[in-house]
Amino acid sequence: MTDQDSLPPVNEVAVASMILIVIGGIYMASHLPHHAPLALPIVVLIGSAALIGWNAFALSRVREFSWSSFWLVGRWALLAYVVIAGMLLYVFLQDGTRGSQLVLVTLMLIAYAVNIPLLLAFGVARYQPPDP
Repeated sequence: MTDQDSLPPVNEVAVASMILIVIGGIYMASHLPHHAPLALPIVVLIGSAALIGWNAFALSRVREFSWSSFWLVGRWALLAYVVIAGMLLYVFLQDGTRGSQLVLVTLMLIAYAVNIPLLLAFGVARYQPPDP
């Protein structure tokens, strides 16, 4: 099994990123169908993207890890969450979301669709024996 102390805090950072996305999503959804002020959603989206980037960088530095388990779980979870994010985007389109609000909601849904599979894949792979 991989030494747990040597792994980066991927779960904690992904959860922080999700918290930012939820804050931005609730803020924008609470203003619909009217136009929401975009400063807060942009700030939380940038923060979430930075945390996702940090997670990707931190994971790229891990050598002894069960990458086969990570990618197996991650691919299937990503497929599921892309479908879920697509359905949520469809709901926003049907609700009349357009323009810059639609762009921000789409980017937030992408962050959501990446974070959850990352959490699931890392959570499974961290307890598997490292790949040879």
